Amino acid sequence: MSESSSLTNHFLIALPVLQDPNFSRTVTYICEHNSDGAMGIVINRPCDLELTDILHHMDIEQTPKTPADIPVHIGGPVQEDRGFLLHSPPKRWDSTLVISEHIAVTTSRDLLRALALGEGPKELFIALGYAGWGPGQLEQELQQDSWLFSPASREIIFHTPVEKRWDAAATLAGVDLNLISNIGGHA
Repeated sequence: MSESSSLTNHFLIALPVLQDPNFSRTVTYICEHNSDGAMGIVINRPCDLELTDILHHMDIEQTPKTPADIPVHIGGPVQEDRGFLLHSPPKRWDSTLVISEHIAVTTSRDLLRALALGEGPKELFIALGYAGWGPGQLEQELQQDSWLFSPASREIIFHTPVEKRWDAAATLAGVDLNLISNIGGHA
């Protein structure tokens, strides 16, 4: 796979025909895509947890500076007990993958400790779990017309209301999802 065909730093947008309960009406931010497969974080599936719940569960002491209202999302069906934090660089934590000049992903506890102290990044998205595809699997799904893709936007990840992200990401790709049938088929 060439770097130009990689979907790293792109949105993967589920088309209405995709009925898989894990991905129906989702937007997935692709963190890595290469010949070994792909890994991404679903950015529009909130759950009933907040950062403070995660800190409590991990026995990380909260302070008066701990943000109290940062929501947690379901990032995908793989390793749902593991946290993935999308954030703005430049700081790197113990386990950070810089994806673009505007977005990185971290999986290490030191970032959670910094958040508890009110010292985290300005832009932050927290998810439990991720979406993963084996070698060639994502390319095959793209050929089956289950997905649409577009370049990613940090504005959508960090600032667009969660219920508007699916439509906003499709708009980036030049598609109005209201005009697409949810019935699949081939001519």
